[in-house]
Amino acid sequence: MTDIRETVILGSGCAGLTAAIYTARAGLNPLVLEGHEPGGQLSITTLVENFPGWPEGIQGPELIENMKKQAARFGATYQLAHLQSVALNAHPFRLQTSVGEIHARTLIVASGASARWLGLPSEQALIGHGVSSCATCDGFFFRGKEIAVVGGGDSAMEEALFLTRFATKVTLLHRRESFRASKIMLERAIAHPNIELRTNTIVEEVLGAEEKDVRGLRLRDVTNGQKSELKISGLFLGIGHVPNARMFAGQIDLDEDGYIRTMNNVMTTLNGVIVPGVFACGDVQDRRYRQAVTAAGSGCMAALEAEKFLEEHGH
Repeated sequence: MTDIRETVILGSGCAGLTAAIYTARAGLNPLVLEGHEPGGQLSITTLVENFPGWPEGIQGPELIENMKKQAARFGATYQLAHLQSVALNAHPFRLQTSVGEIHARTLIVASGASARWLGLPSEQALIGHGVSSCATCDGFFFRGKEIAVVGGGDSAMEEALFLTRFATKVTLLHRRESFRASKIMLERAIAHPNIELRTNTIVEEVLGAEEKDVRGLRLRDVTNGQKSELKISGLFLGIGHVPNARMFAGQIDLDEDGYIRTMNNVMTTLNGVIVPGVFACGDVQDRRYRQAVTAAGSGCMAALEAEKFLEEHGH
């Protein structure tokens, strides 16, 4: 093999780009595979107000572009490609991508997690314009307004309860009669005076696509087919995330929901034993916080561990 990369980074969101900045400054000439969703979830986020250093906020795509330029300035390179298969049982690792095979001495997995969406054209058209999958990211923008949350598990309850800090009313919509949420979370939602629970209800359309601003929802009762409209200013999806880690099944440990298990923050394992040279950071291994700043922090940790690994192995 003549073309062996010191470091390959899977993913170009906050975690992957922070890892790229650190590994590039260390002289490792990282290659970043941008994947199916270049820029990650921030690429479809409008105003980011909680990332340190931006007192007036910054647009998500602009933040990502700045991070890309910063890493490139130190020598990071980018490839618009996605991973098709990977072999971690030999070193250097072999990565088969949509543009050919790549060999890497260290691998940083920052492939993120994709929010589950309803799949409605009107919903997709309004992502970042009143439709969101992150209450802690976007709840502030709906102060004094009425909003809706879709979901029936703990995630939906947590989103709804958090959003009552800002919204005057939160309508929680669930397609089934009973909720999957834990008893304590459901009781908290039921007891809150600003949360209304509606069961057996599905969203058929998000209104306001032409205006690029959520105006309401067109709903349908699944028990009798009756249709109605709900006037709201924002829609939050609380139906979970899907970590982008399926291609690693059997080669590194995943939890029951498909998130990468890590030891010492970012070190991957197989059957509980550390896999040398393979690190994971960001939302693909963080099921709890899922914030841009925590993703960036873990990207930094993964980069430092990759640098240390290469140094210890004479590279």
